Amino acid sequence: MAALTCLYPRWLIPVEPRGAVLEGHALVIEGERIAAILPAAEARQRYAAAEAIELPDHALLPGLVNLHGHSAMTLLRGLADDLALMDWLQNHIWPAEGRHVSDAFVHDGTLHAMAEMIRGGTTTVNDMYFHHEAVACAGLAAGMRTVVGCSILEFPTAYGRDAADYLAKAEAACRAFAGESLVGFTLAPHAPYTVADDTFRRTIALADRLRLGIHCHIHETRDEIDGSLAQYGVRPLERLHALGLLGPTLVAAHVVHASDAEIELLARHGVHVAHNPASNLKLASGFARVAAMQRAGVNVGLGTDGAASNNKLDLLGDLRLAALLAKAESGDPTALGAAAALEMATLAGARALGLADRIGSLLPGKQADLVAVDLGALETQPLFDPLSQLVYAAGREQVSDVWVAGRALLRRRELTTLDAGQIVARARDWRERIAADRAA
Repeated sequence: MAALTCLYPRWLIPVEPRGAVLEGHALVIEGERIAAILPAAEARQRYAAAEAIELPDHALLPGLVNLHGHSAMTLLRGLADDLALMDWLQNHIWPAEGRHVSDAFVHDGTLHAMAEMIRGGTTTVNDMYFHHEAVACAGLAAGMRTVVGCSILEFPTAYGRDAADYLAKAEAACRAFAGESLVGFTLAPHAPYTVADDTFRRTIALADRLRLGIHCHIHETRDEIDGSLAQYGVRPLERLHALGLLGPTLVAAHVVHASDAEIELLARHGVHVAHNPASNLKLASGFARVAAMQRAGVNVGLGTDGAASNNKLDLLGDLRLAALLAKAESGDPTALGAAAALEMATLAGARALGLADRIGSLLPGKQADLVAVDLGALETQPLFDPLSQLVYAAGREQVSDVWVAGRALLRRRELTTLDAGQIVARARDWRERIAADRAA
């Protein structure tokens, strides 16, 4: 029989049903799963022999799901700020990546990102980058639930020669980690402006054969749309629709610029959207129509994007930003209330990744991916509504404990699987190398 642990939070927020808050309840972990949720007094009697963890001023909620990130790019944080997207990519990020990205770079950068995300309450990341095995190994070392997005492009990089090479590497990595419960894979054609029609078709065919999802930047900027109109005579979504890409296995990152008809198209085909409010603002990409998408029935999750364009992997902070932006963009102060926003950062992300039967809410039988947030601090007092306090007032520094599949990854703010000192030392070493190269 697996070991039992009983958590006794002040508030338990299951996310399902939306808006529910249980006070005076306990959650029981047995092995990797949630065994029971029951009144605390009953739990103390029934599970008297179990390890008891008291969380007297805490809210216990599902682990946050980061639906779009480039974890290894944490090592490029602050490299080239305050620039437009294509200037940032073409003149700064892609050249730096071409000279420095390797297995070691990706492994170190991904571990750094995961340490930051865990300390902020994120338990699952939907990544997109190169050196897929290094990303998967970092996820296993951290104990974090990791979906490895295998980038696909037309042009050569230090990782691949051409589209065929990227697709072959993606298939090999997927097969190498088959059976790892905490590691999954998607195919990640970078964007409509970097991927040709034939490559999209080949990506769809491989995804169908391997039963993988697809993860792609779509409608991030107006320039992307203007370029598509000039090259193809249609907007990107129309082109991707004609190619057969739209469907319930697609996570479309950003979708900042979408018309009413395009939102209806996304909803009709069950496409999931990864909303990245911080990077959209920082790169001046625009204001995604989150309220309109949700009204139409589009499942919208939350992403941080990479630390090079955010510059924080702070999903709790981005949760607040998303809620505020939805109100301002729609002109409706009731748009994306606290309960709906928290669902976006948890269950909606799980749905997008096909994991809603395992994570995203607190129900018996689901995996014990959990976050405890201490709401007893000055900054979150007085407290009238724990849901509102989590979304609008709490900071990531108030995350005290994190579990993934029942395993503690953060205990009283201390990482248990990763060495923060070593991670910082490696980051400084990479900074010196990259800075020296840029100065040369």
